Formats: sequence, structure tokens, C-alpha cells
Amino acid sequence: MTRAVLVDGGQVNYVQNISVGQHLFQADEPVEAGGLDSGPDPYELLLTSLGACISITLRMYADRKHWPLASVHVRLTYARVHAEDCAACDGETRLIDAIDAEVLVVGDLSEEQRRRLMEIAERCPVHRTLTSSIQIRTRPATQRSEALAWE
Repeated sequence: MTRAVLVDGGQVNYVQNISVGQHLFQADEPVEAGGLDSGPDPYELLLTSLGACISITLRMYADRKHWPLASVHVRLTYARVHAEDCAACDGETRLIDAIDAEVLVVGDLSEEQRRRLMEIAERCPVHRTLTSSIQIRTRPATQRSEALAWE
């Protein structure tokens, strides 16, 4: 079970103060979107979650196998792109969400080990969550949950 993530906004434009346990950080929108760029935007935070999960998962896997993985570098980008079959969309523009992840593994690894690590990268828990059917339940906070969460 993960810790609760608390997000408080409304003080300055789109700046969001985020706390997770003892960790405090901010999210915001870029200046061109009306924000102050005082932190990553929500999609950048999503990418950081996926990138961190890929890197951690590869480290754990390599450690269990006693493979000589020196480091992992993950570069991620997000875009809304035209669906490949959009030519058959009856004039309607259809966009899909796309995340590109480039993974560089460094170490004295065999080609088979490198291939296996790329397979494992697509099996990290956050990757599985993002590619599954997700149910998000949004509801008003009750006084009891407010008292427990924001104390």
C-alpha cells in the first residue's frame, strides 16, 4: 500500500504543493500555459513515476540475477499524436496519448542480458498500471477523512 499523496492548490496561479510522507515538492504549469514553472507539470510528474519505476525495476532484477548493471538512464517524452488509422476516421481528428521511453543500461552485460532488461522494463508496476484499465474514483472528502489526511 502506498502512502497518501496530499495536493494543496489555490495559493498562487497553478502552483500545487505536494506532500508524500516527509517529502515536499511542487507541481505547476509552464509560463506559456499561465503558470510560474515552479515545478514539473502533471504529465512530467507522470513520466517521472514511470521512469523511476523502470529504473528501480531494472536495478532490482539485475541485483537478483547478480548481473553487472552499473547504471540505468531513462529518457521519457509524452505527446498526443494522431492515431495511425486516422485516415479512415470520417474527417474526425483522433488523437491518442503516447509515451516514448528510451532506456540505456550501462554495464558489462551480454546482449541476452540487455534484451531481457528491455523486456523487464515493460513489466514494471507503473507501466502495467498505465497500460491497464484504471478506475479512478473521485469523491468529496468527508470531515473525518479531511481530519485524518491533513493533520
